[in-house]
Amino acid sequence: MNKTAFLFDKIFQEHDTGMGHPERSERLLAINDKLKSTSYYNDFIQVEKSIGDSKYIELIHERGYIERVKNEIEGGETYLDSMDTVVCTRSFEVALYAVGGSLEMCDTIMSGKADNGFCAVRPPGHHAEKGYAAGFCIFNNIAISAKYLQSVYNIERIAIVDWDVHHGNGTQHSFDEDDSIYYISLHQYPHYPGTGSSNEIGIGKGKGYTLNFPMMAGSGDEEYQKAFDERIIPELEGFKPEILLISAGFDAHASDPLSSINLSTEMYYRFTRLLMGVANNYSENRVIGFLEGGYNLSALGDGVEMVMKAFIEG
Repeated sequence: MNKTAFLFDKIFQEHDTGMGHPERSERLLAINDKLKSTSYYNDFIQVEKSIGDSKYIELIHERGYIERVKNEIEGGETYLDSMDTVVCTRSFEVALYAVGGSLEMCDTIMSGKADNGFCAVRPPGHHAEKGYAAGFCIFNNIAISAKYLQSVYNIERIAIVDWDVHHGNGTQHSFDEDDSIYYISLHQYPHYPGTGSSNEIGIGKGKGYTLNFPMMAGSGDEEYQKAFDERIIPELEGFKPEILLISAGFDAHASDPLSSINLSTEMYYRFTRLLMGVANNYSENRVIGFLEGGYNLSALGDGVEMVMKAFIEG
């Protein structure tokens, strides 16, 4: 069995998006309550929350953007850049904790204290661009973590697999010209945010290190399994990542209210097992999941349980 780390803290519930918003604090409670019902919950290595250092956030985001987010939230703004990204007075602090906790998870994995881990943090991150907030996201937790791993641990090759139903525009754009970070996304298309066509493959020296799978509405287990079997796993095996990061959204589930993709709960177990096979061969079993979307509370809790079950089994 693997040593699996888990990041969850009540601080992440303090990002209040208001009544009726799909990205709400109850999401984390649904995850934690589901995992608490398992036989292995007490075996998790608990990762502590931590405030993210701005020098690491600036590896992805412009300093002016970070300052603007702080100032606008402290000034009483109720959303950032679009009506989607609702904020409250604590949102800047909570977003810093989301980054810091994610980096603590990186340290936990790289130190060997755990083989793999899952960051149940909010606000999520993969839509956040260098200079603006988008799609419920403020800071791009997974992109910052990737640059942190490179700058602190000299990791040369990182793979990011994004199975959230929405394309991770912020993450892709962070690494468009980077051949050391391979970004792979499966997502409903056309759908928010409108990016992620199959001809987006990277720019300059990063050409060939972005791989998008635009999925038609109504796609399900069969289409996703085919993408993993025929392209994603072979591409990852060719790339030989030293660590594998997952933008783990659960909004491609058949019961999610924000999408028209029809994945079963079981597929999240299968995805994770397949990626762990790659990690076993090339990454010393190092895999980190970062919570992105997932708005049906029951499906969200069940999906995360599938990931953690696979993580624990090794």
